[in-house]
Amino acid sequence: MLKTSCIHAGWLIDGTSGPIQKDVRIHIQQHTIQSIEPAPKLACQHPSFFLASSFLDLSEYTLLPSLVDCHVHLFMSGTDDIVARKRQLEAGYDELKTVISEHIARHLSSGVGAVRDGGDGKGLVQRYQQECSRLNDVGKQPISTGSTRHTGVHVKVAGKAWHQNGRYGKLIGRSPLPGETLAEAISREARLPGYNRPDHIKVVNSGVNSLLCFGKETLPQFSLEELTQAVAEAGRRQLKIMVHANGRLPVHIAIEAGCHSIEHGYFMGAENLARMRDSQTVWVPTAFTMQAYAAHLAPSSREADTAQRNLTHQMDQLRMARELGVPVALGTDAGSLGVHHGTAVREEFGLLLEAGYTIPEAVQCATKTGAELLGITNMGSLTPGMSASWIAVKGSPSDLPDGLNHVIVSS
Repeated sequence: MLKTSCIHAGWLIDGTSGPIQKDVRIHIQQHTIQSIEPAPKLACQHPSFFLASSFLDLSEYTLLPSLVDCHVHLFMSGTDDIVARKRQLEAGYDELKTVISEHIARHLSSGVGAVRDGGDGKGLVQRYQQECSRLNDVGKQPISTGSTRHTGVHVKVAGKAWHQNGRYGKLIGRSPLPGETLAEAISREARLPGYNRPDHIKVVNSGVNSLLCFGKETLPQFSLEELTQAVAEAGRRQLKIMVHANGRLPVHIAIEAGCHSIEHGYFMGAENLARMRDSQTVWVPTAFTMQAYAAHLAPSSREADTAQRNLTHQMDQLRMARELGVPVALGTDAGSLGVHHGTAVREEFGLLLEAGYTIPEAVQCATKTGAELLGITNMGSLTPGMSASWIAVKGSPSDLPDGLNHVIVSS
């Protein structure tokens, strides 16, 4: 890792969707950006070169903010090994804490500075977060999580997601008790002895995308009234709600209830996209999941063909979202089949570009919008007053997204 007080960047994409800046000097003090100005032709001709305690020449690199993956499942890997996937689903904490740690390390090496975990049925990632925080508190390890950072990565966790009894979601969560509303369940758990407050709440409000029937939509898991009450209950605890929702009605209910982000959003349609624009509800499309399915399922199979059609439809929705001005945050669903932690960010970024987003717009989706969604106020853009949390990619911006294969990560 590199610690610097002055950086010469060949190109700067600051995360605000503004124009790409060429040849700039970034002045940093105590890990905070102080100023950004045009770089002189020769470093030795500028007083800052002599005043800086250290100087980093990245004139052949593109600088951008540390990336943010707004949808991951750290307890699962993207392997296509069926035996390994089954073992991870059945494994306990002692075995999976190493897996979780490795996944976080992969994010860091890929330039990802923050992740939002979408839950696991045993609450293992939240337990890992709490254990790391306790170790840090007593000085045993230089790591921490939650609103702070784990080995350079902000880790935000949902713990266990909420789903309706008998519906999809057992893999990543649990259900309210019989006769209990979602809001009552959230409130009840918060009153339990030893309750560990999550960083956000995950709700499942639809099924998964069918790989056998293209465009199949499922009924909502929670009513508008129930989800509205849950949003209010979460709000009293200063928690945002992320909602797994596909299909027109499940997404509509989530938007109208005031949920903060729609996860996946396949087949939600133009009307819901317009509602999201009006309410500024963030969309996390996770488009690469379908590309990965299409690549890993049996060639020419019905499932692979449906996955490819799902991807095509999602790309059409992404194009529409850009035209409408829907806030979009990058999320990969890492841990899904073929979606590997860290490296999947490059793939999702590439799909944003394919959908028509400019490079600065795609960077904003992958940085500033995500950081704001996660409630991280000091990262997401490289502007004066913000944390100097950056990555450097060899070459010019035109080398993105391939340049994300090898990045230099700030300390």
